[in-house]
Amino acid sequence: MTLPIADTAIDADYLKQQLGRLLGIASPTGYTDEIVWEVCRELDRLGYAYELTRRGAIRAHTKGGSPNSARAVVAHLDTLGAQVKRIKQNGRLEVVPIGHWSARFAEGARCTVFGEACAWRGTILPLKASGHTFNEEVDTQPVGWRHVELRIDAHVEDAEAVRALGVDIGDIVAIDPQPEFLDNGYIVSRHLDDKAGVAVMLAAMEAAARARLKPDVDVFWLFTIAEEVGSGASSVLVPDVASMVTIDNGTTAPGQNSSEFGVTIAMADQTGPFDWHLTRKLVRLAREHGVPFQKDVFRYYRSDSASALESGADIRTALLTFGIDASHGYERIHMNALTSLARLVLLYAASPVEIERDLKPMAGVEGFTHQNQAASPAQE
Repeated sequence: MTLPIADTAIDADYLKQQLGRLLGIASPTGYTDEIVWEVCRELDRLGYAYELTRRGAIRAHTKGGSPNSARAVVAHLDTLGAQVKRIKQNGRLEVVPIGHWSARFAEGARCTVFGEACAWRGTILPLKASGHTFNEEVDTQPVGWRHVELRIDAHVEDAEAVRALGVDIGDIVAIDPQPEFLDNGYIVSRHLDDKAGVAVMLAAMEAAARARLKPDVDVFWLFTIAEEVGSGASSVLVPDVASMVTIDNGTTAPGQNSSEFGVTIAMADQTGPFDWHLTRKLVRLAREHGVPFQKDVFRYYRSDSASALESGADIRTALLTFGIDASHGYERIHMNALTSLARLVLLYAASPVEIERDLKPMAGVEGFTHQNQAASPAQE
């Protein structure tokens, strides 16, 4: 497949700059307004038309030759975090997680507590934090959210003093990302899931704008704000979208085929297989244009694709990932995966429609797809 945009280079410096900027903005699920503003400012700079849902999910638009059988690319702006569950009489805060992550990675985390009109710095600590006091109990105490507490960096000795600061039950806690960009291409930080995916999408959009991409069909670039709690892309799609590619992390761990290099194309996650035709189209694009890739299947994973399907969208979905080590903890990725992924996203946006029947949401059997049923001669 020859595409006019195939040789358009991804600006790696731009991608890295955007990732650094995004990591500097606190955006746990439920506290995403400011990162929405930041992305909208960047879309304005790139010249993209866009609109927002009531709560702030963003739908940007590249106009194509036809609005029918449109395609979408999606990444999420929200991250993991925590929320104040209880103010203890000793002035410490009990917290519960926003999203699914282990308290093991919360222990020792620097953070900010956002009240209605204030922000206070603090640290999440195990209940028994001092070896000089608790000796070996520091190592033998259980791990879990009931076994940590948040210490505010202010003079508070009781619950009343905490409330006097403006801190209350339900306040949002943002965990410091602590990013490091290393000279060898590695990036270590919290919240690379999915701010790295957002940076990838912005880099693909920057390249598309620079190349003045004129796709065959409309392309919608979606930025969701509640993926970490499961609702993600459930309310930002338009009816004309026929296929959607999600950008998110792919776990590099024993038993997984993901890699911190190249693109990891997910064939299935815990919600089931991704669309047979769309995933194989992405594989073909990667092969034909020399984008390094591998395939993987994820057992304990769901993404914006799942929320779109569960909301009733009749669309083809796929998942493209950057390999990430220690997901939902102190995460590590490599620039090679991010630039490879941005290239493949750009190629997908520019690629022609292959299933003409998808131009209509409902149609007869004529033009419906086929899947191979016959064994090859060597297998018979």
